[in-house]
Amino acid sequence: MTLTELKYIVAVARERHFGRAAEACFVSQPTLSVAIRKLEDELGVVLFERGGTEVGITPIGLRVVAQAQRVLEESANLREIARQGHDPLAGPLRVGIIYTIGPYLLPKLVPTQIEATPQMPLLLQENYTARLLELLRQGEIDCAIVALPLPDSGLMVQPLYDEPFLVAIPKHHPWADRKEIDSAELKDETMLLLGSGHCFRDQVLEVCPELSRFSAASEGIQRTFEGSSLETIRHMVAAGIGVTVLPASSLSMPGVQNKLLSFIPFKKPVPDRRVVLVWRKSFPRPTAIEALIDAVHACELEGVNYLDHAPAGELMPG
Repeated sequence: MTLTELKYIVAVARERHFGRAAEACFVSQPTLSVAIRKLEDELGVVLFERGGTEVGITPIGLRVVAQAQRVLEESANLREIARQGHDPLAGPLRVGIIYTIGPYLLPKLVPTQIEATPQMPLLLQENYTARLLELLRQGEIDCAIVALPLPDSGLMVQPLYDEPFLVAIPKHHPWADRKEIDSAELKDETMLLLGSGHCFRDQVLEVCPELSRFSAASEGIQRTFEGSSLETIRHMVAAGIGVTVLPASSLSMPGVQNKLLSFIPFKKPVPDRRVVLVWRKSFPRPTAIEALIDAVHACELEGVNYLDHAPAGELMPG
């Protein structure tokens, strides 16, 4: 029995699919399947029900997976304790961050963190929310900066800030002189959206649900285009291809394209997102988490509403 095998069964239990679990663990599906079968043979029990479109978990499998998760967390804690010794601020802090926050927060967060705690460099990883949560559960990262809502529970969560959404349009768009825009008006525009997998895309579709009926498989491609990043989309808007929705913190990003854009607030109620820091309850360096929270609050991102540093709570199922 190895920690790697335990990571595999936890991933399968989360994904309910061997292929997706293998992808999350960066291994081939045969490698993962053979390792899990080997573990089942060693334990003398069947952990997963195979054969359907979705992998089921046997009753004993549920207990084994729960224990495997605890073992993975404790093994990560052992490494942290050994590495940090008596100073919880000594040594790197492994921080995950989603793609739609990283470009705007990190340019201010990194120098702020270096000045406040130079002995604690940040090891950074950008990814999708689902992947960051998987890495967090496996002990591969220590904490993650993401946006609510989250499809998870049992993690500690500290709200960091709320940020409103804005409409970005080309300078010569007919809306350029508007003071505010109703979200319903977006359905009449050519919209530029992030691709599937980005939680910000889902949040924009909540703002204007009419857009969700358009897809590349239909004539709707004339109405919506997808970009790989918010910065790519910002360039496309500057080129006059369409309009988009951006988080307020994106205004902190310098660039020539901003001179070609206008940013207009939404009418009330203004759509927004809550950015939070999440970490495992068992993480042994709470002082490091506190230092990171303080550094985020010191960044003074444009347009965001920083939240009071109240005691962190456990993330409950939503």
